[in-house]
Amino acid sequence: MADSQLLPGSRSVAQPHARHGSLPYVWLSVLVVVLDQICKTIINHSLQLYQSVQVLPVLDITRVYNRGAAFSFLGQASGWQRWLFSALAVIVSAGVVFWLHRVDRRARLLAGGLALILGGAVGNLVDRLRLGHVVDFVAVHWGPHYFPAFNVADSAITIGACLLLLDAWLEPR
Repeated sequence: MADSQLLPGSRSVAQPHARHGSLPYVWLSVLVVVLDQICKTIINHSLQLYQSVQVLPVLDITRVYNRGAAFSFLGQASGWQRWLFSALAVIVSAGVVFWLHRVDRRARLLAGGLALILGGAVGNLVDRLRLGHVVDFVAVHWGPHYFPAFNVADSAITIGACLLLLDAWLEPR
């Protein structure tokens, strides 16, 4: 079987002797981490904690800290959650890098989604290790009803997950 061919029913995972997988997509992960950290640095230097600036009637830029996971899950715990979520981010990141190594380069949606998830996980991991919390600043709301604040890394993870779902949906059976 030629290097460029895939196993039947598997357009995403490369043959064992396929060339280098999709590790070149890691540039997208690096871009997410850099953009995320730049935005968080600007927010930390421009706004006080809980200070808010209205951008649109439904969008504020508000500096908040999240010591938990998504939607502040375990945010009120005594501090152990920092290390739990850091360890999970390291494990997930290692798994994603391994998966990227195995993904065929032609599976662009899958590789792009994985790279976005990796960048988002590492972006938030940097905050947890450096600051002890994640800096969130995008606050979307409808009147008095607010969606939990998020950041660039969270957005990358969400978009990456959507790309994985789209890839799974489009994959031929």
